[in-house]
Amino acid sequence: MNKGIYRIAAGIGAAVILVSSCTVQASMVTTNGTPAAVATDSIANWPAAPAVTSETAVLMDADTGAILYDKGMDEYRYPASTTKLMTLLVAIENSSPKDVVTFTETGVRDVTWDSSNINAQLGETMTMKDCWFAAYIKSANEVCAQIAEYVGGTEANFVEMMNQKAKKLGCTHTHFVNASGLPDENHYSCAEDLAKIMRAGLKNARFRKVLETVSYTIPATNLSAARSLHTHVPLLAKESSLYYEGCIGGKTGFSTEAQNCLAVAAERNGRTYIAVTMRDTDLGINCADSTALFDYAFNSFDSIEVDGKAMTVPKGVTAADLTMESKQKGKKTLNQYYYQGQFVGYVTVKDTPSPEPAQEAKEMPAEEESEAESTPATAQTDEADTNDTTASEHKSVDEQIREMRTEGISSTVKMLLIIGGAMIVVLIGLLIALYFKDR
Repeated sequence: MNKGIYRIAAGIGAAVILVSSCTVQASMVTTNGTPAAVATDSIANWPAAPAVTSETAVLMDADTGAILYDKGMDEYRYPASTTKLMTLLVAIENSSPKDVVTFTETGVRDVTWDSSNINAQLGETMTMKDCWFAAYIKSANEVCAQIAEYVGGTEANFVEMMNQKAKKLGCTHTHFVNASGLPDENHYSCAEDLAKIMRAGLKNARFRKVLETVSYTIPATNLSAARSLHTHVPLLAKESSLYYEGCIGGKTGFSTEAQNCLAVAAERNGRTYIAVTMRDTDLGINCADSTALFDYAFNSFDSIEVDGKAMTVPKGVTAADLTMESKQKGKKTLNQYYYQGQFVGYVTVKDTPSPEPAQEAKEMPAEEESEAESTPATAQTDEADTNDTTASEHKSVDEQIREMRTEGISSTVKMLLIIGGAMIVVLIGLLIALYFKDR
């Protein structure tokens, strides 16, 4: 009898382990110091890329989303405080700079000697605008936790909003469990996804204004004297030997497992690029790699006009050298352009519906499709205090959270759960049969 029960229990345990192994595991995040291969080196006639020390890296055209350099850009890594780019974006989209935030136990619990903070006090109040700058410039973890509670109602709800936003941006290798980037094996991202988040942020005037800020003073509060903040991004600080002309701003990150990470943007002559470098032993290496990638972009590529839209291509390449694939989206046609099979940009053409084109060699990035379908009304203005006017931003936070919860789990997860459940039932049935056979 005991032997039979043991068999049944063992079978159930094995099935549960099998099902759980189908989800993304922390083991997928590389922390052993293995550098990735440079995929863009294999593109025919693509400009020779500089040597980059970072384990993974990406260089993205901020206007089109085209990838100019890919070194393991979709490999999982821990993002550390570069997480705060998403925290800032979601907070800016769902709050007012004049909102008054009161610090609770949620925030002050992260005020520890080994955690970046502004030493916020229980019951202290400051504006949401001050919180944005504290989270960005000082990388204050307790401020991020308090922002999360204020905007989302609870930290968990805010993190759900972060993950939902990542999904909308086409981030396929990202999962957040907190708003600060504090270490957690289930909190991960990749270079490409961080670039997508930065790209979305650059389209938001408030986000960009915060990103460009080198120094900021939080006025005296009910419990503290004024606090002076100064950037920790060497490429942005003119007094730094690593300063880069044209740097818009960026976010650093560090933890023992993540090592040093940097997501940064630069603009010259109307061309904007985003560089993300992950897992370096020293921030100076991230900065040197980013500088090399920006120089590579500005010196080895040109901006050409294709059907009225600017696209970044290798120097010497003309519109005649590009191939074009069309995709019908409702009453619009997306003309996607490639050079040697590498996506370089798209043009949206208002049209009437037509049959779907043949299978494409490569799909345009997910966030490009959603952006291409947007109307002029959703475009970000250049006014300093204007939010993106997407429909979701006009909904209350509670409405957004309810929508997220009712969306349910993905079809892939549903399928895995169904298969796993069926396996458990079959295993239990077989083991029960074996048990009675042995008797």
